[in-house]
Amino acid sequence: MLSCQEKLCGLWFVDKFSTTCGERSQTMDNLRLQHKFLEIIKSQVSSANFRAWFTNTHIESLEENKIILAIPSAFVKETLNLRHLKLIEDVLFQITGKKLKVEFTIKNGQLPKPNGDGEEDIFQPIRTHTTSFLNPKYTLENFVVGLSNNVAYAAAQAVIQNPGLSYNPLFLYGGTGVGKTHLMLAIGNTLLKSKPNLKIIYCPSETFMNDYVNAIQTHKMGDLRAKYRACDMLLVDDIQFFSGREGTQQEFFHTFNELQSKNSQMVLTSDNPPNEIAKLEDRLKSRFQGGLMVDIQPPDFDTRVAILKARCMEKGESLEEDALKLLASSLDSNIRELEGKLMQIMQSLKLKNLEATYENIIPFLNHQPKKKGQNPKQLLSTISDFFNLNLKDLVGPRRHKELVLPRHVAMYLLSEEFDMTVESIGKLLGGRDHTTVMHGRDKIKKMITTDREVQRIMIEVKSRLS
Repeated sequence: MLSCQEKLCGLWFVDKFSTTCGERSQTMDNLRLQHKFLEIIKSQVSSANFRAWFTNTHIESLEENKIILAIPSAFVKETLNLRHLKLIEDVLFQITGKKLKVEFTIKNGQLPKPNGDGEEDIFQPIRTHTTSFLNPKYTLENFVVGLSNNVAYAAAQAVIQNPGLSYNPLFLYGGTGVGKTHLMLAIGNTLLKSKPNLKIIYCPSETFMNDYVNAIQTHKMGDLRAKYRACDMLLVDDIQFFSGREGTQQEFFHTFNELQSKNSQMVLTSDNPPNEIAKLEDRLKSRFQGGLMVDIQPPDFDTRVAILKARCMEKGESLEEDALKLLASSLDSNIRELEGKLMQIMQSLKLKNLEATYENIIPFLNHQPKKKGQNPKQLLSTISDFFNLNLKDLVGPRRHKELVLPRHVAMYLLSEEFDMTVESIGKLLGGRDHTTVMHGRDKIKKMITTDREVQRIMIEVKSRLS
């Protein structure tokens, strides 16, 4: 028979053991969630950003509708709030299926490590039907279509309708921040909605290269090939970084052939077309060019305005039309930079309790707004430089063939950008008749909707003028 004291001690021990196990279980859950959270974040940001803002970030506590992240300083807290909060919320929703309120607490601690008593396995990746995470914020619905990307958008839709058959590979190329990654991930996300068991791999080129090197070092090339050659869709970002990597190129060549033989869809992005990627094997160039190559140009002014409007709607913000146009005119090439500037301005205005008006956003821009009619001669000089012409030839009486297009571009832009009359334009261009100006202006206006080369010229000239 147990004494009363022994019974009480036994009850205390059971209660204490239960509490300890509960805390241990919660800790394991938090560590597992934390590992998955950081694993996904790392695939969505640059290595420099991950090291700077996320390596010392860990989960302090998780409640029903709230998560608290511990971070090392107030500066990190401000940066995560301003630049990465939406990504953090999206990733947590992807993992937990809940829309969690994110709060930060400042602690000078480091990322918790396994305690060495058999819990190391919680740091192993949690396997799902997709090998890598597709950020759910990138969809076709929030991809703003304009003259600079309409062909790429149509190609993406065709791939979604007939993956592996329509265009394989689909090769998207263009400058930084023009929407290549957005469109590529949108293809994957759209297909996953209709076919949730589809095995899709998304990887930046650096990930493929690292996986290849690790496979060689650990003698696990079979695992590498089983991973990449068994997928239904392979999405590879920034393929230009394969340049000069002979071993990586050889492995990717065989992976490409295997996937193509099975009609597994491939979507690749690059800053340059295949034939302009230095130290890329000819056999890879040939295969990349064997599908559909689409050039995505920087967005024109109207598309930039539409992008800003769309982002404001997503965030539940409002900005006056004139203010939107002013912001769109301040940055003319990089969509990512444009969206970041919008969020920075909106957050700053909130902190200062100011309305989002034209006058209030001017101080946040790097230049004062350009007034129409301010300096049309600067435009002519810009056009001359772009076409490698002498300014005197552009405005002079010569009628050579190579001068026709530059003059027509000048006529259109002087009318559209500076509100000049056809008579004033004719006078500025060496005394030309107003009917000649009207003809040139209207011809370019029509070609902008159909001719991609003219679209590119207009975007480049406007960019240089800014």
